[in-house]
Amino acid sequence: MIALLLALGSSLAYGCADFLGGLGARKAHVLRTVLIAAPASLAVELLLWPFLGATFSAGAVGWGAASAAAFALLYSTLAMGPMNVLSPVTALVSAALPVGVGLLQGEHLGAAGLVGLPLALVAVVLISAGAGAGSARPTRTALLLALGAGAAIALQLIFLHQAPADSGVAPLIVGRAVSSAVTLAAAGLMYRRLGSERPAYAMSAAAGALDSVANLLFLLASRSGDLTVVAVITALYPAGTVLLARAVLGERVHRGQLIGLATAAVAVSCLALA
Repeated sequence: MIALLLALGSSLAYGCADFLGGLGARKAHVLRTVLIAAPASLAVELLLWPFLGATFSAGAVGWGAASAAAFALLYSTLAMGPMNVLSPVTALVSAALPVGVGLLQGEHLGAAGLVGLPLALVAVVLISAGAGAGSARPTRTALLLALGAGAAIALQLIFLHQAPADSGVAPLIVGRAVSSAVTLAAAGLMYRRLGSERPAYAMSAAAGALDSVANLLFLLASRSGDLTVVAVITALYPAGTVLLARAVLGERVHRGQLIGLATAAVAVSCLALA
């Protein structure tokens, strides 16, 4: 139950972070947004270090560095819009891969889990079915980026799960330090192409901070529960993104998405009994 609650908290934080990050990336070049979000995220993790500890072993450093790939790619995907389609597509891919890895590693589910797991995946699919009549349709490039971002996030979750259990927040610090350095280098190389638009500073920083909170909650959840269950609950984060997109941007929430939200609630209830 503790792992499930932590995973739900991670899902909520990811949904809010992705909404703010994608919205901020629409106001300026994505690298300008990530240049603010990544250091803000790193600052939160450094502040947590004295309280949660950090052991920089070879495993923690290696897996942490490997987890750094998803940050800019996800925000680039969401910036291409429409947000209520691309975020769930990314989430579906990011859920399926960790679930497969967890099952291959020998994790087992009870009867309730065998019902809740596919229901959760169905919920993500239903939430993603937002491009109905009258909706803006994503381009093929945007969909490919969404698939790539989903795979990158899946690898990030898998790598964080593989980090030593006694490493504290070291994997998060290493991962965010690497992503910040890569982002800074990329911005330097592409300086002339970044444009003159100012990023949404507060929005981008908030997205980075929430992303750190989400990563931390996922890390704690995966250390106290199965990757199979934790990953699929975390992947329900588009529910928050979709609802925020509806409230703030006026993007339509279709009947299928509402059914998906209800299915997600049932799935979480089943997984709580697993």
